[in-house]
Amino acid sequence: MKKTILHGMAVALLLGAASFAHAAELKSIAILTPEPGTDYGWNQQGIDAAKAAGKAAGVEVLVADNLGYGDVRPTLREMAQDGAGLLIAHASGYNTSAPEIGEEMKVPVAIVDRPDAKKAGAVADYTASGHEGAYLAGRLAAKTSKTGTVGIVVSGEPPSWNSQSAAFAEGAKAEKAGINVRYAVIGPAAYSDAAGGKRVTEALIAAGADIIFGQGNGSSFGMLQAVETNKATNGGPVYFIDVIGDKTAIDKGNLLSSVVWNLEPVYAGMIADLKAGTYGSHNYDINLKDGSVKLLKTKHIPDDVWAQIEALKKDIIDGKIKVTAKYDADSVHKLVSQLPQ
Repeated sequence: MKKTILHGMAVALLLGAASFAHAAELKSIAILTPEPGTDYGWNQQGIDAAKAAGKAAGVEVLVADNLGYGDVRPTLREMAQDGAGLLIAHASGYNTSAPEIGEEMKVPVAIVDRPDAKKAGAVADYTASGHEGAYLAGRLAAKTSKTGTVGIVVSGEPPSWNSQSAAFAEGAKAEKAGINVRYAVIGPAAYSDAAGGKRVTEALIAAGADIIFGQGNGSSFGMLQAVETNKATNGGPVYFIDVIGDKTAIDKGNLLSSVVWNLEPVYAGMIADLKAGTYGSHNYDINLKDGSVKLLKTKHIPDDVWAQIEALKKDIIDGKIKVTAKYDADSVHKLVSQLPQ
C-alpha cells in the first residue's frame, strides 16, 4: 500500500445532529483505491479529484492506493484513526466493509454501487454514471466505423458500466439503425485483468468490430494493446473509446475518444454537505450539463464530425434527446449481440 498526505489548511465546521457525534471538525478526508493512482482512469481520476476538492476547501487529503480488491477494513480503520472525517471507498468491492468501519469508527463514508445504502450523516453513494457521454460515444462510433460493427468490452457488469454500455448501444443504433453492436465481458470482476482485456478485445475485432468501447480500469491497457496491434476485418485500423480518464499521453494512434469523468464536483459536494450537516441526505452523480462528464476530442475526430457531436450534446442538455440510465445488465443484453464464450 502506498499512502500519501496532502497538507492544507484545516477547515473547522460543525456537523448537524444526524452526523456522527465525534466528528465535530472536518480536518481531513481520505480516499482508498484498489489500483495505483497512475492508471489514467478510475483510480487516478478519483485521487486527482479528491486532491483538487480538498485543496479548494483547505482540507487535508489522505490517499491510500493500490490496495487490491480484498479486505480493506484495516486500512479504513487506520485512515479513521489518522483523523479522516470522511472515508471515500473508491471501489464497488469496498461498499460493504466501508459502512461497517464507518459505523465502528463513527466516521462518514462514501461508497459506490449501493445507492440504497444511503444513511443520514453516515453513508452516501456516488454511483456516477457517464451514460450521457456514452450515448455521444455511441453516436461517434457509428459515424466512424467502416465495418458496420462496433464492440463493447467490460471488466464486469457493475451499475456504472451497465448504464454506459446501454447508452453507447442506444447511441450507435440511433446514429445507424443497422449497426451491429457486439458485447463481451472479461469476467465478473476482472477490473485489473489486462491479459483478459487483450484476449477478449481481439475476439471482438475478429468478429468484425473496428471501434471498441472499453470499460475496465487496469484491464483497459490490454484492450488498448489489442487495438494497437490488430487490424479490422476490412484491413483498416481499429479505434478505442476509453472511459473515465484521458490516455492521450500514451496514445499510439488508436485512441478515438473517452467518456471523461470529473469527480471533483462530487467530492466538493460531499465536503460542502459535511459542512452543512446534510451529508447522507442524498447521493451524488455526474452529467454533461455541469461538465463533470464530457467526450474527449482527439486529433482522430474530424472537425465536421465533432461539430455534429457538439450539437447532439446540446440537444441532450436541452432535453431534446432523452438518455435514461439503465443500471441492470439485462437491459444491456437486450441491446447487444453477446460474443459467444
